[in-house]
Amino acid sequence: MTPFGWASIARLGLVQMALGAIVVLTTSTLNRIMVVELALPALLPGVLVALHYAVQLARPRMGFGSDVGGRRTPWIVGGMLVLASGGVLAAVATVWMASHPAAGAVLALAAFAMVGLGVSAAGTSLLVLLAKRVPEGRRAGAATLVWMMMIAGFALTAGLAGHWLDPYSPTRLILVSSGVSLLALLLALVALRGLEGNVTSGGARDPATQEKPRFRQALAQVWSEPVARRFTIFVFVSMLAYSAQDLILEPFAGTVFGYTPGESTQLSGLQHGGVLAGMLLVAMAGAIGARCRHHVLLRHVGSLRGWTIGGCLASALALLALMFAGLQGTGWPLNATVFALGVANGAFSIGAIGSMMRLAAEGRRAREGVRMGLWGAAQAVAFGLGGLVGTGASDLARWLITSPGVAYAMVFALQALAFLLSAVLAWRLAAPAARAGSATSFQHAGESFAAGTSPRPQS
Repeated sequence: MTPFGWASIARLGLVQMALGAIVVLTTSTLNRIMVVELALPALLPGVLVALHYAVQLARPRMGFGSDVGGRRTPWIVGGMLVLASGGVLAAVATVWMASHPAAGAVLALAAFAMVGLGVSAAGTSLLVLLAKRVPEGRRAGAATLVWMMMIAGFALTAGLAGHWLDPYSPTRLILVSSGVSLLALLLALVALRGLEGNVTSGGARDPATQEKPRFRQALAQVWSEPVARRFTIFVFVSMLAYSAQDLILEPFAGTVFGYTPGESTQLSGLQHGGVLAGMLLVAMAGAIGARCRHHVLLRHVGSLRGWTIGGCLASALALLALMFAGLQGTGWPLNATVFALGVANGAFSIGAIGSMMRLAAEGRRAREGVRMGLWGAAQAVAFGLGGLVGTGASDLARWLITSPGVAYAMVFALQALAFLLSAVLAWRLAAPAARAGSATSFQHAGESFAAGTSPRPQS
């Protein structure tokens, strides 16, 4: 297979941008309309978003399907079709809720389930395609480019859709949602055209998969790989810590520091700016490390393992700084602390995604989709739980502790501990438990991950 150059990576980034455009309109804009314009209980959009994450437990099954067929493009295209259809139906359901709340809610449940299934099919296969076709020296840069294009899709869609939706009317909502879904689908189809090329079926290449094993057998095979299992746990814990802060940072700034809604929104923007800066930092480091392989010190600058562990530790330190901010209150440099947290989160996320791309292609062959799907499912569940854990912990702490600052400080401390645990888990990937006679290729992948080098593909 021909390795992907930057043009091909950018084309996959366009697909990710299209995916993100539909998701952000469905999970953000429609939720606001349900609560504000329709005066529905906030619990309803919360349940719908949680459902969209819950159905992503199907990611390993989606990945298995693409492994059996050997081609990823049909699964990406099919996923985008389901996602776009779900986005349109979600808008129709939201409008329907104004006159028939129960019927509209039932349709919304089906629509958000379709959104989750579409993301599972398209997103999993897209990541596998990146993992298999992007050379090792470009992985950090590729992950940064694709994720930045997805964020650009978020921002562009939110800005344009917000402009087109004013003044709000049910007809406008359906037209805008349908237009965004259709344009996103067309963009993905154009970007994917001829990109993957002719690929022989993965099952035909792997003697172990010629009999087309059942999904449960394939999943058990992947779970038996020490690094795959440990990396799944790492993804869950780290993404739980990563997402738990999202819904409490702005309330924290308003309650403890007296920020106005506009100021807290700017603070959130500052954090996202830090995330982008952290992503670019890892991408540049990866480029330096790839160019200076023979230099004793510089070749380790681009180590994905180093950035993963370092990003977790830096995120823990930033959260501890937020803990002290809660204890001290006014006078603490909150903006600088939040920006530092964003940089650490960005570095960690690109390091983790790059490591995921590295490890997905190792182990039993023709199981890349199952492996990536397993990690994607762990991430989805963590994101679904993260908001509940963060807000629930803050509510509980404020109930038990009279001082809001101290209550938030305890929550940030717990999140810091979660990131410290994530760093330990990432470090332990360096030394998978060796068992007699079981030195599999995926254990060698763990050793390569520890050294920050590229593992050698094995049969």
